[in-house]
Amino acid sequence: MSEQPPERRPPRPDRPATRRTDRWKQRSTALAGTARELPHQVPLVGRALRQLFRVNLLDCATRLAAQAFLSALPALFVISVFTPAAIRDGLVHSLRKELGLQGAAAQSVQQLLGTSHHEDTSFGVIGALVTLLSATALSRAMQRVCERCWELPKSGTRVAAWRWLVWLLVWLVCLVCQTPVRDGFGLGAWLGVPLTFLGATALWWWTQHLLLGNRVRWLPLLPGAVLCGVAVVGVGVASRVYLPSAMSRSIGQFGPYGVVFTSLSWLIVVFTGVTLAIALGRVVSEEEVVAEFLGSRTEPGRWGGKRA
Repeated sequence: MSEQPPERRPPRPDRPATRRTDRWKQRSTALAGTARELPHQVPLVGRALRQLFRVNLLDCATRLAAQAFLSALPALFVISVFTPAAIRDGLVHSLRKELGLQGAAAQSVQQLLGTSHHEDTSFGVIGALVTLLSATALSRAMQRVCERCWELPKSGTRVAAWRWLVWLLVWLVCLVCQTPVRDGFGLGAWLGVPLTFLGATALWWWTQHLLLGNRVRWLPLLPGAVLCGVAVVGVGVASRVYLPSAMSRSIGQFGPYGVVFTSLSWLIVVFTGVTLAIALGRVVSEEEVVAEFLGSRTEPGRWGGKRA
């Protein structure tokens, strides 16, 4: 008795879910192909991506945030001990606003900055000087970021040492004055936002020129400074909305350590924006139209400034 061939079933029609999955796969493949071709079609995008990979954005931002948290903020606390009460109150208000500190966390910062050590003034002054000098680690890290963005060799210590201290002092003063400026000196955000943008642009324009040791002329540094101003304003607006609730949740979950976790995360976001702005500013300054306007059409790494 011969075997019957297996009965063939007619093909089942495609299900709607399968068709949708195929369409999404086709779209994702098309988008991936477009993304791969975009750097070739738009040279600015390709240069920007190469710059970000070379600078190593997140690594630089994390190092800057760690140095700011471990050295610069303690220096700010120590200096506040020797400053008048008005400046100390302004510092507390600025930290409370910028970090979204409320309740017990705000009281802890108030007590920390409100303490004074008049019993041993000599030791206090020496400790403040040591803390301030160690805080220049942030300045050195920022200088390395600027040099990496502009592909410049490392400056000599004798050339850069005084610049580290000057930049740190100016940065700390700007941090104390940041909240009144953002509030428009009591007149509101309509004045505070433009003032914050202009102040941040001026600060980071000067920062690049100072830490690069005058090796890059002023005008090529302007695009990065403008982008830094935009980044500072954007992060500031976002922090006013997000940080208070995030800080409250973190303190409720981790106790006092929540202030550390949230503050460090906020610093990483801030320095990511700044590093991104400086890195892309160099790319923008090399664009043909911008370079023609700024007078910066020279070969990369040679910008008409002094060499260290």
